[in-house]
Amino acid sequence: MEEIKYTQDSIVIKTSIVLPPDTNNIGTMFGGKLMAYIDDVAAISAMRHARSSVVTASTDSVDFLHPIHEGNAVCLEAFVTYTGRTSMEVIVKVVAENLRSGERDLCAISFLTFVAIDDDGKPTPVPRLVPQTEMEKSLYESAKGRAEVRKRRRFETQSIAEVFGTDLPWKK
Repeated sequence: MEEIKYTQDSIVIKTSIVLPPDTNNIGTMFGGKLMAYIDDVAAISAMRHARSSVVTASTDSVDFLHPIHEGNAVCLEAFVTYTGRTSMEVIVKVVAENLRSGERDLCAISFLTFVAIDDDGKPTPVPRLVPQTEMEKSLYESAKGRAEVRKRRRFETQSIAEVFGTDLPWKK
C-alpha cells in the first residue's frame, strides 16, 4: 500500500532573536545567516516528511522583501508543498516581529527542493503528499510550474558552467 502524508506532518517553526553578531554594519540581519536558517528549517521539514536523510537539490531565489532589524524576532515556517518520486518541494515563510511594538513584516518566501537519500547516498522514494486545505492545494497545483522553471534554470546554469570551466583565473 502506498504511504501518504499530510502537509501538517512536515511543519517546522523556528523563532530566534536577531543579535548583534547576526547583523551587518547597518544593523539588519545578514542575508547569508537568514539563508542558512531557511535551508535548516526546510531540510528538517523534508526529513520529517521522508523520515530519511535529504540533500538540497535547489533553492529558488530568496527575495528580501523587508529588512530584519537587530532585536527583532525572526520566525520561519516551513512545510512540504509537493512530492515527486524521491524529491520534495518545501516552502519557507520568514516573518520578522518587532518585539516592542508587536508589528510584523513578511520578509521572505522561498521554495527549496530536496531529494531523499538512503544509507548509501542513493535517491529513495518518499511518501505521497496529500494536500488538505485550499492553500495547500493551491501550492501543490502550482508546484509543477515552479519545477519547470527550475529545470530551465538548471539547464542554463549547466550551459554557463561549461563555458566558465574550472581554470583558476590567477593561473592564466
